[in-house]
Amino acid sequence: MARVKRGTQHVKRRKNLLAKTKGMMWGRKSKIRIARPAMLKAGVNAYRDRRNKKRSFRRLWQIRLNAAVRPLGLSYSRLIDGLKKANITLDRKILSNLAKDYPNIFKQIVEKTK
Repeated sequence: MARVKRGTQHVKRRKNLLAKTKGMMWGRKSKIRIARPAMLKAGVNAYRDRRNKKRSFRRLWQIRLNAAVRPLGLSYSRLIDGLKKANITLDRKILSNLAKDYPNIFKQIVEKTK
């Protein structure tokens, strides 16, 4: 009976692990024992931050909208309330881009909410 040699499996697993830690500093990019927990932690952070990204972008859009409507005599909350009452269903991302890139169109939308 021949023994089972696991060299190919080990090399494959090591190669995949090191591919995931490519670009990390110190031993995390080259040593298996240090690379494995670094890769797992990176995955945890990536998973968490994919959700946090949605929150931080929404905050950015709210800040942009508030800054854009203040000179037009409104606050952010009054703008959102006016949009709902005027039955305008543009989301914050689109409104924020309009305010940033097309201020004239944004101003027309704000006038309809007053």
